[in-house]
Amino acid sequence: MKEKVQSYPIYVPLSACLIILFILVFGMADPADAASRERTSLQDAFKKAAGTYHVPLSVLLSVSYNETRWDSHDDKPSMAGGYGVMHLTDMDAPADLFAKGTPLNANSRAAAQSRAAHTLDQAAKLIGAAPEALKTDQDKNILGGAALLADYQKKISGELSTDPADWYAAVAKYSGSNDYEAAVDFADQVYKTINQGTSRTLDSAEKVSLSAKKISPKKNGVASLHLTKHKKADGEVPKGVDMQYVPALYKAFSDADGDYGNYDLANRPYDGQKIRYIIIHDSEVSYQGTINTFLQQTYVSAHYVIRSSDGQITKMVDPKDVAWQAGNWYMNSHSIGIEHEGYAVEGATWYSEPMYRASAKLVNYLAKKYEIPLDREHIIGHEEVPGLTPSRQVAMHWDPAAYWDWAHYFKLLGAPFTKNQPKTSGKKDANIVTINPDYATNQPEVTYGAQQLEKKSANFIYLYKAPSFNAALIGDPLLNPNGTGTTALNDWGNKAVTGRSYYKVDEAGDWTAIDFGGQKAWFYNPKGVNTVKGSGLLVTPKKGADSIPVYGSAYPEAAAYEKYGIAPVGMAPIYRMPAGQFYVAEKAVGSDYYYAKLFNAPETYRVVSGTDQYYQISYNHRIAFVKKSDVRVLYH
Repeated sequence: MKEKVQSYPIYVPLSACLIILFILVFGMADPADAASRERTSLQDAFKKAAGTYHVPLSVLLSVSYNETRWDSHDDKPSMAGGYGVMHLTDMDAPADLFAKGTPLNANSRAAAQSRAAHTLDQAAKLIGAAPEALKTDQDKNILGGAALLADYQKKISGELSTDPADWYAAVAKYSGSNDYEAAVDFADQVYKTINQGTSRTLDSAEKVSLSAKKISPKKNGVASLHLTKHKKADGEVPKGVDMQYVPALYKAFSDADGDYGNYDLANRPYDGQKIRYIIIHDSEVSYQGTINTFLQQTYVSAHYVIRSSDGQITKMVDPKDVAWQAGNWYMNSHSIGIEHEGYAVEGATWYSEPMYRASAKLVNYLAKKYEIPLDREHIIGHEEVPGLTPSRQVAMHWDPAAYWDWAHYFKLLGAPFTKNQPKTSGKKDANIVTINPDYATNQPEVTYGAQQLEKKSANFIYLYKAPSFNAALIGDPLLNPNGTGTTALNDWGNKAVTGRSYYKVDEAGDWTAIDFGGQKAWFYNPKGVNTVKGSGLLVTPKKGADSIPVYGSAYPEAAAYEKYGIAPVGMAPIYRMPAGQFYVAEKAVGSDYYYAKLFNAPETYRVVSGTDQYYQISYNHRIAFVKKSDVRVLYH
C-alpha cells in the first residue's frame, strides 16, 4: 500500500532528502517488480510459518510433503476436499455420489452437505484470515497448516516443544483420521520422510528440500487421541501383498431416508449381481487422505486403497458389498473399485513399480475368484466408466488418465496385448484393432489448464478428423460442443487408450481410421506400430434404423419394477450410434437394477431383473451399452 507523500520545508537535513529520494524512486517502480519482491518462495514460506507458530520446520515440511508432495494442484480441491500444499479440507458431498436412480430428497441433501471435514475453516480462524484466502494464497495456506499443528500440539502436551520427536501425536491428529492404524501410519510416514530427507522440483521449476535428520518420535501422546482400533485384514489376502483391514464408515447420518453411507450392503454375486468389472482409480490425494475420506461422512468409498511407496493395500469395503466409487450406480453394483495413491497430472511419479505389482496381484486374485476376464473391457479405468445421463457423461471422472501404463500392467497380469485377448465370443480379425502404442516412446503433447505439460510417456494416441497432423482433433459432442477436441489432459473425447479395441474402417498411407463415438477418427499408425489385432463381436444398428440409442447402463424395462412395487428408474440415452458404424461388443447380458435405499435394511433390498438384454461396447473413450433388440451382430 502506498503512503501519502507530504510536503516539507525547504531546509531539511541531507539524510531526509535521501529518504525522500528513495521513496520517490521506489514509488515509481513497476508494480510487477514490487509484486515480485513480495512473493515468497515455497521454501521460505515454510520457514516463516514454522517460526511464526513455533513448529519444527522438518515436521511442517514433512506433513505437507506426505499430504500433497508440496503441490497445490492449481488451487483445485483434492478428492477429499483438501486445498493447497497443507491439504486444508473443505469437503461437501459431491454431486456424483447421488447416482442411485433417484436422488436424495432436498432435506436429506441439505443435511448431507451441512456436514464435512472443515480444517480449512479451523485454520483460517487460527490465523485470522478468510477461509477462501487459504484456498489460493500459498503463504496463508502454510500458515494455516502450521497454526493447526501448533494448536493440536498445545492441546495434547500443553507446550510447543522445539524437539521434532515430541510432535508425533499432533502429526497423527493432523491426518484427520479417527482410526488408529490410519492416523499412526500417516505419522510414521511423516517421520520416515524426515529421517530419509527428500527434495522435489515443482512444475514452477522451484526446488523444495527437506534435509535428512535422524529422529525417533515419542509416541506416548497418541493415547490421548482416543483413536479407534480395527483388526488386520481377514484371511482373504492375495499371496505376496501387505494388506490391512480398515472398514469404511457405514452409518446413518440423519433420520432422513437414504441419508447414510459410505457404501451399500449386498451379497454379491450370490444375490444375482455378478461382479463383471474391476475399476482402476487414482485418488488425487495421499494414501492416508484417501483412507481418511472413506472413514468420514463423505458418501464415497472404494473396496481397496493402494499406497505408492511400497504397494501396501488397505481393504475398506468387502467385495460382496457395493462401494460408492464409480459415479454410476449400475457400474457400482457390478464392480470392485481400487484406489491408487496418486495424482493424474503427475502420473508416473506416483504410479510406482511396488504399486503396479501389488495392484496386479490383487486384480489377479479378484479376477480368478469372481471369474472376471483379464481384458480391457472388464479391467477399466474410472475414465472409461460412462455417465447415466448426458450431463453426467460430461462430469464423469478421468482418472487414472494418460500416465497409467496399461501395457505394463497387463503384462504383470499375465495378459499382454501382444497376444489375442480372451473374449467371450469371436475370433481374431484384421478389421478389429487393439490400441497398443509403445509406452516408453509415445510422448504426445499434453496441456492442463493453461500449462503445457512436460512431454512424458503416455498411454493414448490422438484421434484426428483427417489423416494428417494438420487436421483438427475430433471432439466428443457432449464434451466439445464445437466439434473440435483439444490437447487437454482431461479432454478424453479424442484419446484412444491402450488396450481398447475398435473397428478399422479405412487406411491412408501411415494412417488408420476407426469408428469412434459416432465419428470416423484417424490416428497415426505406420506399419501398424500403434496397434495389434483384436477380436470380439461387432454390433451395428439394425437394418432400417438411421441411428440407435447408446446408454450408460443396462437397466431393466419399466415393467420389471412393477412386481416389487418399486418406481421404475428412467434411462436417458447419452449418444446415438449412426447407421453404418461398427463397435466391438461383449456377449449380451440381462438387465438389472439394485434397489437399496435404506440404511442397514437388507430385507428391503432387491435385484430387479428385466427381460431387456444389452451389449456392452467400446463406443468412445468410455464403455457404453446398446439394447440387443436395436442391433445387428457380426461375428468376427
